[in-house]
Amino acid sequence: MSVNIPDCPPSLKSIQHYLKTAAEHDSRDPVVAYWCRLHALQVGLKVTEKKTTEETKVLMAIMDWLEEAKKIFKDNEAISSEVVAQAHLENYALKLFLFADKQDQEQNYGKNIVKAFYTAGVIYDVLTTFGDLTDEATQNRKYARWKAAYIHNCLKNGETPVPGPMQSETPGQDDEQSTNDVSQPGTTNSQTFGFTNVTPATPPVPTVPTSFTNSLPDPNAALQAASQLPPVPYTPDPNPGGFVPYDPSQQPQPTPSNTFYGDNSTSVAQLSPDQIAKAQKYCKWASSALNYDDIKTAIMNLRNALELLQTGRDPA
Repeated sequence: MSVNIPDCPPSLKSIQHYLKTAAEHDSRDPVVAYWCRLHALQVGLKVTEKKTTEETKVLMAIMDWLEEAKKIFKDNEAISSEVVAQAHLENYALKLFLFADKQDQEQNYGKNIVKAFYTAGVIYDVLTTFGDLTDEATQNRKYARWKAAYIHNCLKNGETPVPGPMQSETPGQDDEQSTNDVSQPGTTNSQTFGFTNVTPATPPVPTVPTSFTNSLPDPNAALQAASQLPPVPYTPDPNPGGFVPYDPSQQPQPTPSNTFYGDNSTSVAQLSPDQIAKAQKYCKWASSALNYDDIKTAIMNLRNALELLQTGRDPA
């Protein structure tokens, strides 16, 4: 579908990053494009109470595109359902983040790694459309913003980036304020992309794909490559994107409060409505991963759901 959105006036500079990311995904991943533009609209509507003619034209054009997209993709659950959409975007952002971190650890520096960190940060921003980010996603977003800016500046100045976090770096200003020192990767003008020099407490240690051939990877290819990840649950860990091996021997034993049905080898915990909703969410995430043939991620989420149902303990 065609996109006829005018250029943003300076007052709507804050939404340019989302519109650019949407344009890059129109053919690659319409779901990402849709939610990036919806987030841009929500942010743009909050800029000022009285809109100028230029602002109104841009926002109305985004509205028109969103309405048309809803008709065209009416059968796409990742657009019609916020739950499925959130899972889709979380998986996509995490794959980009893990890929970029892998390239960083292997010191494969270039525009691709900057673009991957940058886009992951944008997608994490878009995820706030559905509510507050998880602690893990918040750390990933902060780290991706800082790392994209840091590597970009190193390459610009002819310096060799240092992989991983820099414990000696002094954190910069707030994420929304330190935006004037780095240009968006792949551009030659002075447009900034809103990243800050923020240092996370500890480094991420993921295992990720090994190739990033285009300016931004095709999501199907990226997700398929990411199937090399071990099927492990997330544990409360300050490491952004940190994972630990899944060890069934370390799982808690059923307690007397567990109710048994059928075979005595299968325990079922007494769950609250919130726990049941979380188990359903894990199942939907698994279904979303299977749409991209990402078997490992599907297994991980199904195991999380099973552990929650059997023990009442949420592995995330």
